[in-house]
Amino acid sequence: MESRLKVFRVFKALHRTRLNVFKEDDRALAAARQKINEEFRKNMHETSGENIEKMIKMAADVEKVLRHSVVQMEHVGNALLLRPREDLLLENVPYCDTPRKKS
Repeated sequence: MESRLKVFRVFKALHRTRLNVFKEDDRALAAARQKINEEFRKNMHETSGENIEKMIKMAADVEKVLRHSVVQMEHVGNALLLRPREDLLLENVPYCDTPRKKS
């Protein structure tokens, strides 16, 4: 029963991430939805607890990769426009060995 809840959690997390990552791209949203649902349906009748845990781990890893590595680009004329999400933008501060003096 507990593994069933884990499966539902990771399924919902993948769909939430899909909505966030592929925002405003209907074709990518539909393709990702279809692939997620297809993979979960394909393994719906799995009964081995060990295999279920491996698949849950893989699904969580896929969700993490989508969340941290995928960026959207858009064709604007002959150029590509990068549209990064807020959670991908990191503070660009150079490394400093010595602490700063407070003024």
